[in-house]
Amino acid sequence: MERILTVEQMRAADEFTISSLGISGEILTERAAAAVADEIKKRLYGGRVLVCIGKGNNGEDGKIIAKLLSSAHGFSVATINVSNGIFKMFDKKYDIIVDCIFGTGLNREVYGIYKKAIEKINASGSFVVACDIPSGLNGNTGKVMGVAVKANLTVAIQELKLGHFLNDGPDYCGEVISRDIGISIWGEDFVKRLNGEDVIKCFPERKRNVHKGNFGKVCILGGSKNFPGSALLSLSGITALKLGNGYVNLAVPDCVYNACAVLHPECTVTVLPDDGNNLVFDREKIGSLFRYDVIVVGMGMGVTEENYKIISHIIKNFSGRLVIDADGLNTLSSFGTDVFYQKKCDIVITPHIGEFSRLSGEEKNNIINDSIGYAQRFSEKYGITVVLKSAATVITDGKETYLNTTGDAGMAKAGSGDVLSGIIGGMLGKVETETLFAAASGCYLFGRAGEYAVKKSNRFCVSATDFSAVLPDVINDLS
Repeated sequence: MERILTVEQMRAADEFTISSLGISGEILTERAAAAVADEIKKRLYGGRVLVCIGKGNNGEDGKIIAKLLSSAHGFSVATINVSNGIFKMFDKKYDIIVDCIFGTGLNREVYGIYKKAIEKINASGSFVVACDIPSGLNGNTGKVMGVAVKANLTVAIQELKLGHFLNDGPDYCGEVISRDIGISIWGEDFVKRLNGEDVIKCFPERKRNVHKGNFGKVCILGGSKNFPGSALLSLSGITALKLGNGYVNLAVPDCVYNACAVLHPECTVTVLPDDGNNLVFDREKIGSLFRYDVIVVGMGMGVTEENYKIISHIIKNFSGRLVIDADGLNTLSSFGTDVFYQKKCDIVITPHIGEFSRLSGEEKNNIINDSIGYAQRFSEKYGITVVLKSAATVITDGKETYLNTTGDAGMAKAGSGDVLSGIIGGMLGKVETETLFAAASGCYLFGRAGEYAVKKSNRFCVSATDFSAVLPDVINDLS
């Protein structure tokens, strides 16, 4: 598990290390520069290097990096002080450019000579290494401040920062690694990122003397005449079974029963009443689903008052774990979220930015600029777990927060969210796993499945069903 800090948290850790532990800022600067130079030497072995130096600590890092590389075998090093605005150095061809112009504290638009320097770096065709964060990228939001360096490699000093992963961050940071330079980090109030060693804990060794009833029962509730595939795409049955659950049930309207009944023979099917298109609330039928440990609801249901009755009844009366996705969220947006205050079950919601905007009543741009803060506040308000889906997904219960950074741009396809809801439902079916951790682990697995599927095919041709197909490979490789 890795920590991901805000700019303010990193600054406080710097100050504590200097003022309370007696490690001077100069020593930390030397260590930071040595870490970046070491990564360059390990990976690139030599070449013509241009170190672009700005003001402040990042500029000091750059001066030492240039000195260290100059004394290393195979490197020919030049430096440019961007503040001087003399850019003739860029007329030459360099194999490597090291970006030490701005650090993580940048909070204004980049303009003038700095903008020009960044544009020249991006047009150089060189392998670009950013010190701590690409210049021009906001360290907290990951938004480009007018213009930003496009790095191939970013060496994060001491800790990962939110800006590496949110919004534009992944497109500008390239590969991100962190290097420990001895800055003291304390407390637990940080966003965290799971890795395979964390998630493998959800798949312990099994005793021989067991049966399917030991491994969780999951029900997927959704679908309509217009969207019969959505409930299936939670791959509902198959995904949960691949995650180790013992039973999976598909609860679907009568109008799509024939489409569902034979596609997943491993699953049982509950046929629910409908009006020929959409579900109709039946207290007894919905109550029969309460024998499952997890209900995943919403995929392809449509937005109707009858669906609101169904979802409200589950929220108020079901005592297991409930995942609400897609039209389940849109239904709550249309008819009211205060029913969350009457919940009997443990709830996980999985909105994308647009769905969350409708749920919360907040503008999309505000959410994009502070996705973690908005997700945390909504979660705390209703006492639920929020999985706010984006390029980096925020998973929070209002007290503790994870950021999932696995995934691939090829996953931007219809049906992907349905598969994720099925995976999260399957992970929640592991009843011994705490809800927030199960949801975060599900996001990790889903992202890794996307990466595997893209490698197997390509990011243009993959579809949502491909992600479930590679789950066994992902789980095999967790350790």
